[in-house]
Amino acid sequence: MFRSWRSEVLTNRKFYIAGFIVSLFLAGVVSFYASSSPDGLEKVAGDIGFIETAKEHTNADGTLADYGVKGIDNERASVGVAGVIGVIGTAVVAGVGFKLIARKPKKDGN
Repeated sequence: MFRSWRSEVLTNRKFYIAGFIVSLFLAGVVSFYASSSPDGLEKVAGDIGFIETAKEHTNADGTLADYGVKGIDNERASVGVAGVIGVIGTAVVAGVGFKLIARKPKKDGN
């Protein structure tokens, strides 16, 4: 009827690991098949007519610019690797953040 806290932790851990694996698959494989249509801002800029005034941003020549990895010539692999890097980076930042939030305050000597 009632599960122990250890079985709860294991169930949650399995759920998080499964979610992480699914995220890696979606980012690494399925993301290549996403729409190639421009995003909302680009569409509105084109419709209104101010897209010609757009300038490249500071990180346009960065390693992960434009939904790919610079130096990987195969577009499918480039997009997949960029997606996997994004998922791992997000998981690390979220994990550290959650650990900091969930940290129990130290008890005073009272």
